[in-house]
Amino acid sequence: MIANARMYALNDAVAGAWKQLFEWIGRHAGVPLDVISHAAPAPLARLWGRGDLGCAVMCGYPWATWDDATTLRPVPLAAPIPSPPRFGAMPRYWSDIVVRADSRASSERDLAGARFAFTVEDSQSGYQAPRAFFSDHALAAGGRFFGSAIGPVVTPRRVVDCLLSGAADAGPLDAWWHEMLRRHEPSIAARLRIIARTATTPMPFLVASGTVAQDVKRRLIDAFDAVATAQELADVRATLLLLGFARVDPAGYSELAERAREVDRLGYTRLQ
Repeated sequence: MIANARMYALNDAVAGAWKQLFEWIGRHAGVPLDVISHAAPAPLARLWGRGDLGCAVMCGYPWATWDDATTLRPVPLAAPIPSPPRFGAMPRYWSDIVVRADSRASSERDLAGARFAFTVEDSQSGYQAPRAFFSDHALAAGGRFFGSAIGPVVTPRRVVDCLLSGAADAGPLDAWWHEMLRRHEPSIAARLRIIARTATTPMPFLVASGTVAQDVKRRLIDAFDAVATAQELADVRATLLLLGFARVDPAGYSELAERAREVDRLGYTRLQ
């Protein structure tokens, strides 16, 4: 079976830590995992729909709104618990709304008329969370808040690139991804500044193919349960800013789909 963590493979060093983690999970569960890259711009939906998927990080929004009648929805395995204090040792996250460090913007209100970068429309952190966050401002302004929406740029890295190159004025960063940027590429992170954060929601989680056998699923879940206390994974946990993994409450992810529908009902159907 295959494994992938593209959503949080910040750079080669971090990708290497994910590879070590997946190889350990495979050995511990007795489920050999072949770590593949599936690099951008290849659609993540193509990865999540594979029948040989053993472990991959999946955003909660496309999981909660899965409508592919030809492919079973992936099954949840475990949700990461980020280690930075601002996560409160919980498997929950948000989007940091960031600008260049030298920007005059000091709050989200200052982004009226700005160029706002986004990743893809089925991303919670890269589109749906900021859409909900800015909906009140946009509706108060007559339905449009930004001067333009720049995207889809696909990845958080490209959001950063757009900001630093001057192609965009602001954009969203997955809070855990942003913490990894601060840890592993501090010179890049120092050129950005947070001016707001969206509501907190359940973390993206690790999933397997919807066709995975129940005993394989159970062994993978048990392996993720053991990550927090495995001494041999101390360096991996440090690199990934990871405390361990929590069991997934699938019902909790319904809030992502419901919040998107609520924003639709308000009339702010697109980030603009």
